[in-house]
Amino acid sequence: MVFGGCGSAVLAAAFPQLGIGFAGVSLAFGLTVLTMAYAVGHVSGGHFNPAVTVGLWAGGRFEAGKVIPYVAAQVIGAILAALALYAIASGRADWSLAANGLASNGFGTHSPGGYALQSAFLAEVLLTGFFLLIIMGSTHPKAPAGFAPIAIGLGLTLIHLVSIPVTNTSVNPARSTGPALIEGGIALQQLWVFWAAPLIGGALGGFVYRTLIARNDD
Repeated sequence: MVFGGCGSAVLAAAFPQLGIGFAGVSLAFGLTVLTMAYAVGHVSGGHFNPAVTVGLWAGGRFEAGKVIPYVAAQVIGAILAALALYAIASGRADWSLAANGLASNGFGTHSPGGYALQSAFLAEVLLTGFFLLIIMGSTHPKAPAGFAPIAIGLGLTLIHLVSIPVTNTSVNPARSTGPALIEGGIALQQLWVFWAAPLIGGALGGFVYRTLIARNDD
């Protein structure tokens, strides 16, 4: 998620002549989760996201004892990806971490559109909750087989199209942690929001699906 999604923002969207732009970055995040879900979903379930892991637990689809190991692996992967992205981006003479960053998330002065904390928090809670509804619905035994990664990837693309101007889109605490740890400063100071809001949203989404939708399957 960090190398594919944030990488598209840092390495490609920085050059308007390449044509990737805002929509291209959104699509890159969606394509990342789509392709990786097909690649390793059969191995691990293809979470890539602490909020998804917590949401699936809240939705009764994941064992509590596996939550911490999964979250640890996701955060480690995000940090390693951010380091790799930094190593590549810093190879350009006119690039600097302070000026260009690694597509970290933020609110207030660190929000792409200048959105306040309350807007950022609400957007992250709602969109992460919706993301869990998409994941749980598309992976339900009664859903069309084999198409879940497509729905999930397109869902994440839509989420980014909505919220990049607000927070640069997290809905994934690991994705937020990797760039923030490398950037430091305000990105690191505001990181708590991008743990709290997605985890709340993920848990709410999983719980809502479990209690209001799955209960009425029959």
